[in-house]
Amino acid sequence: MFIDSHCHLDRVDLTPYGGDFAALMARTRAAGIEQILCVCIDLEHYETMVRQIAGEPGVWHSVGVHPNERDCREPAVEELVALAADTRVVAVGETGLDYHYHRDDNHWQRARFRTHIEAARMVGKPLIVHTRDARVDTIAILREAGADAVGGVMHCFTETWEMAAQALELGFYISFSGILTFRNAADLREVARRVPLERLLIETDAPWLAPVPHRGRPNEPRYVVHVAEQIAALRGLDPAAVAALTRDNFLRLFRPPTSV
Repeated sequence: MFIDSHCHLDRVDLTPYGGDFAALMARTRAAGIEQILCVCIDLEHYETMVRQIAGEPGVWHSVGVHPNERDCREPAVEELVALAADTRVVAVGETGLDYHYHRDDNHWQRARFRTHIEAARMVGKPLIVHTRDARVDTIAILREAGADAVGGVMHCFTETWEMAAQALELGFYISFSGILTFRNAADLREVARRVPLERLLIETDAPWLAPVPHRGRPNEPRYVVHVAEQIAALRGLDPAAVAALTRDNFLRLFRPPTSV
């Protein structure tokens, strides 16, 4: 049984399912997906997301504002703390830094990142960190703000082994998405070979970044199996072993409640 440690269920296109979210979830479970972490990217759609996934067993969620969300309600520490009190909230984020689109104007990203780290420390829940073209600042802020007190995951990791090693030293896990299956991801596959198995997670980041053989089409949580298969091939393991170890890692990091 697999766990998709990072996706956006509220953004998945339901057209193939006739607009029926329950049909999507039924097919997801039929594919062997045991648990899902539905990740928040803004506060404007947070309540809608929560209502959509309410009552779905094994579906947890986070609260946070993505670094690429510029024209949105800015989160305050107090608001994040209050929302994270929900027992189904197992993490704070998605947060972090993305200089790819904001190379020259990004001071607000750094301030927002620190807000999320402070909130995570206050509630004692791990961080979900997005980083792109911001390796030095991401690690520096994690260190300076004391993120090692709660740890978390570097999600959809696409950076270097050097950055992964620094994140591991801070107690973070490294999560790989369908990008790992792309033809031009040879360097990333080398990183995936080196990450300690006890710190490894798999995800889809659905509805984006569908893995081969679905690349170029909308992504879904059930495609996390292809990420597991790629890691299995890289590490000389059976996909079932990857499913088991990433499940254990997910439960250790996010500590979802056994009942809600």
